[in-house]
Amino acid sequence: MNITHFVENLNRGGLERMVLELVKLQQAQGHACQVVCLYDEGTLASELAAHDIPVYACGKRNGLDLRALKRARHYVREHDTDILHTHNAVAHYQAVLATWGLRIGKVINTRHGMGGNRRAARREWLYRRALARTNAVVAVCEAARSDAVARGIVPPRNFRVVTNGIRVDAFAPASDSMHERLTRMLNVPQRTQMVGTVGRLNWAKDQVNLIRAFARVHRRKTDTALVLIGDGELREDLRMLAFDEGVAGSVHFLGDRNDVHELLQGLDLFVLSSTSEGYSMALLEASATGLPILATDVGGNREIVHDGQTGRLVPAGNAPKLGDAMLAMLREPRQARGLGEAARTWVQANGSLEAMALHYARLYDGGNGLTV
Repeated sequence: MNITHFVENLNRGGLERMVLELVKLQQAQGHACQVVCLYDEGTLASELAAHDIPVYACGKRNGLDLRALKRARHYVREHDTDILHTHNAVAHYQAVLATWGLRIGKVINTRHGMGGNRRAARREWLYRRALARTNAVVAVCEAARSDAVARGIVPPRNFRVVTNGIRVDAFAPASDSMHERLTRMLNVPQRTQMVGTVGRLNWAKDQVNLIRAFARVHRRKTDTALVLIGDGELREDLRMLAFDEGVAGSVHFLGDRNDVHELLQGLDLFVLSSTSEGYSMALLEASATGLPILATDVGGNREIVHDGQTGRLVPAGNAPKLGDAMLAMLREPRQARGLGEAARTWVQANGSLEAMALHYARLYDGGNGLTV
């Protein structure tokens, strides 16, 4: 099949990483794939170039940009697209508008998050209009599907769940040697217990409460460090918060990295403090590394982290409870390692990229064409 994936851009993030891995696998399976970006290409686009998968940028500006829509239409038509697979709301309604009247086999949309921004009324209104020209909508977790149906954004008909998957075999288990390497890199004592997280530094990931929780831990257990992997608009605010909480010397901001696999192997505990989350790629990756996981009980987190079995869940936005749970897991390393081992076993059986791709292949296959 000729498959066009349509995204806002390919900057570093969970959605973008999922698209990259899915596209590379589909191309390897013999499909002809391309990625069309509504705005710019983004920092991850070069990964697809290395696999001879074209990436095109439409350069959309604010408001209705007819030139960007014309570019998008050209890219989709020239590819002789059989499957138009869009990702999230804005990319979807822009792609549907750009391809109006083209003959396309199927139009599929994946909603990657929970739609936590309740102020996005105009965006969701435009998205709902575009669903009339859409064959199927996919949520990445049951929590997201239920929430979108309850809010009347997507009707239950043709709305199903396909959970995200990762290349599980690309992640080696955490090890003492990688822990030592990470402590050397950060210039901290080797006995330091390393707590880490991966994600954009923004309101949804709530690193504010993570730093406050860590400060609570560090006051009782000084041989600890917090590692934040990722970048975002709150970086400087979070630096100031770490200073105000008295832990600036023990909070390490590593920014966007290409070696996340290796960094994860050096951690003792993975923490996700989100206030809104779909089906977290970061949690899947931490599970594949066999890390003990502490996560907030939001969105699809409980569909990955099974409380008391593969990790621990705590309420969102509660720094004291997050800190106390973090401290308890650090003080019981043998029990924590058992949770991590169970998480790795679970993700091997339930979180593979191949399983996700198979579900999408079944969704793509069959059915009548649709004029959008």
